[in-house]
Amino acid sequence: MLVQVALDRLGFGPGVIDGRTGQTLTLAIKGLQTAAGLPVTGTMDPATAQALGKAGVAQPVRDIVLTPADVAGPFVGPIPKKEDAQAKLPALGYQNALEMLAERYHTTPATLIALNSPDTKLVAGTHIRVPDVITNARDYPADAKPEWKATLAGLNVASTQPQADHIVVSKSAKALMVYDAGDKLVAQFPVTTGSSHDPLPLGTWTIYGADTNPKFHFNPKLFWDAKKGETKAMLPPGPNGPVGVVWLDLSKPHYGIHGTPEPQNIGRTASHGCVRMTNWDAARLALMVKPGTKAIFKA
Repeated sequence: MLVQVALDRLGFGPGVIDGRTGQTLTLAIKGLQTAAGLPVTGTMDPATAQALGKAGVAQPVRDIVLTPADVAGPFVGPIPKKEDAQAKLPALGYQNALEMLAERYHTTPATLIALNSPDTKLVAGTHIRVPDVITNARDYPADAKPEWKATLAGLNVASTQPQADHIVVSKSAKALMVYDAGDKLVAQFPVTTGSSHDPLPLGTWTIYGADTNPKFHFNPKLFWDAKKGETKAMLPPGPNGPVGVVWLDLSKPHYGIHGTPEPQNIGRTASHGCVRMTNWDAARLALMVKPGTKAIFKA
């Protein structure tokens, strides 16, 4: 878990932090090695460990005390499966405090339970152990909406992000790579990139802008797997919405880069052609790009 936490802090997202090895961890290590000019092996070695040391992570977990605000909600309970039922909710927010805390600390509910105890009560005053991704760098853009600033803080997204000159999405690597003006890799995140029905649209596109905490217009005509009888619906915003906490609009109509309500599935399932990321990675990327940033999609 220490390696995952350090990679997350350095901007080379390992996906959900769960203490497990796998394809997303290997991908993140390769990204760090590329950025540091090291042999790209995807495995830990002394030089890679030294590069990881720049994150300044001594221990992978930290003890925190839950405050009344941490557990205040509002929480929405189980999310209905059908879009017409979701549209009737005031928001597609977190189902409960456990889910909210898991996203805040870039992990899963199961991992939080494993770090603590199944009978831990998530109430004010409780001490819990969480992955140490906590940031105090919260000097977000002055023109950002208050709700967006709250979302960024709630996801432990630091305001100190490198600025992208362009990004590259690799279908084969299942990765989104962020480059600066000197063409140096400065961040990398795991992604889901389409399916056989809706393949990633290869080519060079432009990011038009970010829609933060977006509503989602469900149009069954745009989804090959829509069920017969489904109708258009406007879904409320929230981290459990189909596009999560942010939508980065692309010059390719109907396509974007966005968050997800299922972070553990990133890189492991299909999408409807868009580029899907964990909510915290998508939020972080939104601070790196601006309108006009080029997005290169390649095989």
